[in-house]
Amino acid sequence: MGRSHLILPLLIGAGLAGAALAAGSAGKIADPVQARSDYLENCGGCHGINGTSAPALLPVLRDRSGYFLCTPKARAYLIRLPNVAHSRITDNAELADLINYVVFDLGGTSAPRDAPPFTAEEVTRERSHPLVSVSLRAMRAEMVEAAIRSCGAPKSLRQLYPPKPDYPANPS
Repeated sequence: MGRSHLILPLLIGAGLAGAALAAGSAGKIADPVQARSDYLENCGGCHGINGTSAPALLPVLRDRSGYFLCTPKARAYLIRLPNVAHSRITDNAELADLINYVVFDLGGTSAPRDAPPFTAEEVTRERSHPLVSVSLRAMRAEMVEAAIRSCGAPKSLRQLYPPKPDYPANPS
């Protein structure tokens, strides 16, 4: 049994338990409730319950995380991030579902239509090479530039979070 029974009241309170998945994530997540639960337990504290982390100095995921699927290196980067690679979620299929939730559901239309979902095998392979001796900020900047150049991602992706009335300006 997964941990979803432990967080179901929080999901219901947040209006997420019965919410339909975004069109881009349909069929890409084996257990959507577990994936949302894992996101809330492992990522939501910093990235926000709906993927909007502002004003924290963390990237907003909402409508943006899917752009990281447009190159193989950026795709691997998502799994190799220290908090993902060293996640306390040890089941690689469950972690793949969490990442699929982030890129296909929270990422909205930013995910390329033909992007395949993450698999347990891919997670197993990439998480064994965590990013530990690199500047995550510099690596993210490299991935973002590739997404802008190769995939038509918006230039605002360079910012941790987009300048909107409900987000404060991105500090330099």
